[in-house]
Amino acid sequence: MRPRAETAGADGAEDFVHVGLLFHSPSELSAAAAPLILSAVAEGDHVLVVLDEEPREAVRAALPLLPEEAVRFAPPASFYDAPGRTLAALHRLSLPRPRRRVTVVAQPPLPDDDPLALREWQRLDSVLNSALAGAWIRLLCVHDTRVPPPPVLDAVLLTHPVVATGDGPRPNTRYRDPVELSADDAATPLPPPTGRVEHVDITPDLTDVRSRVARTAAALEVPAALTGDLVVAVNEMAANVLEHGTGKGVISLWRPDGHVVCDVLDEGGSLTDPLSGYHPNDTLSVRGYGLWITRQVCDFMEVRGDPRGSVVRLHFRIPESR
Repeated sequence: MRPRAETAGADGAEDFVHVGLLFHSPSELSAAAAPLILSAVAEGDHVLVVLDEEPREAVRAALPLLPEEAVRFAPPASFYDAPGRTLAALHRLSLPRPRRRVTVVAQPPLPDDDPLALREWQRLDSVLNSALAGAWIRLLCVHDTRVPPPPVLDAVLLTHPVVATGDGPRPNTRYRDPVELSADDAATPLPPPTGRVEHVDITPDLTDVRSRVARTAAALEVPAALTGDLVVAVNEMAANVLEHGTGKGVISLWRPDGHVVCDVLDEGGSLTDPLSGYHPNDTLSVRGYGLWITRQVCDFMEVRGDPRGSVVRLHFRIPESR
């Protein structure tokens, strides 16, 4: 998978550009971001700024008075709620016609207190360069060095082919290909379920499978508002087992604190790539479409090989309001 930073598209325009920036203060960020935003506005770009409150207000203060529609500001929680949904949102931004470049200044999450979430957000960052290749998007990912521990910040440099410096953007020699970055995960089986685990066999009658999954979710006291998403995601993965796998598998459900987790085992299956379902062009195939949709429905999706075959693990957060 070749890193793509700045290439020419078929119409001579810039291809996807992905730049990382580590900032030490809001003023340092605004000094770097404001000129980029102003040039983007002058060139007719669609501009989106997704930052925490302190850096967002610093950037806003560094900008002159602009028409309200020139720059859209959004809180990170609304844009970065799940990797699959964030990728789909970026993909949609690139679709309007006539074609218009999109400039995004954004602060991706670095949840160093949650290893799964941190790993999956970093995986998304690494795969953007191939997943959005051809999209007319200029993405500046910014990270506040005052917050995460140094090892987490070091990992940021592994996922950006270009980094911003005081002398301008430069190629990042520490950037790693996403396949290489995910190689250790691909070779490591998922940990076994814990606590009470319920199982549902996959059969050719998907209507019956959906009904049994819904009943099992109710037995596990999964909130009704979440059960619909769970059933949709499981249906897509069970259909994959029947149509593209071995046709034999098992669904396992359990409820660790604050989450619902579901494994879909394809006995003897060959789907083992942790990056599965991250590419919009996967929707050109039936299997790829199901994986692409499932990444958007659940909060996190892990794909692994298993001694029994292949496993897709789906994670759903249970919001406190549910």
